[in-house]
Amino acid sequence: MGQQQLLYILLSIIIVGIGIALSVMLFRQNAIESKRDILINECITLATMALDYYKKPTNFGGGGRSFTGWRIPNNLIVSQNGNFIADISPVQIIITGTGNEIATGSDSIKVEVTVLPNSFSTKIIN
Repeated sequence: MGQQQLLYILLSIIIVGIGIALSVMLFRQNAIESKRDILINECITLATMALDYYKKPTNFGGGGRSFTGWRIPNNLIVSQNGNFIADISPVQIIITGTGNEIATGSDSIKVEVTVLPNSFSTKIIN
C-alpha cells in the first residue's frame, strides 16, 4: 500500500472515532434530560397532592388552607428515579427531588418544586 492509502485509512479511523464519541455524548445527554423530565413529573405529582391537601377542609382530612400536616406518602419518598424530601411551612412547600443519575462529576440530577396556595413552580438545580 502507498502512503496516501494509509493516510486515508488513518483519517477514516479518526473520523469514525470522533463520530462514536459524539454519539455516546449525545446519548448520555439525552438520558440525563429524560431522567430529569421524569423527576420533574414526579415532583409535580407530589405538588398536586399537596395542593389538594391545602384546599381540602380539615374535617375532610385536609389542611384547611394550610400545608401544615402534609407529608410525602411513604411509598413515594423513594422511586426508581430518585428520592424526594419536602420542606413544609404553613404557606408553602419546597419539594426537592434528587435523581439516581449522575449529571456532572459527582452531582446527581436535582430539581426543586415550590408549592404555593394557588400554584407551583419548578427549578432545575442540576
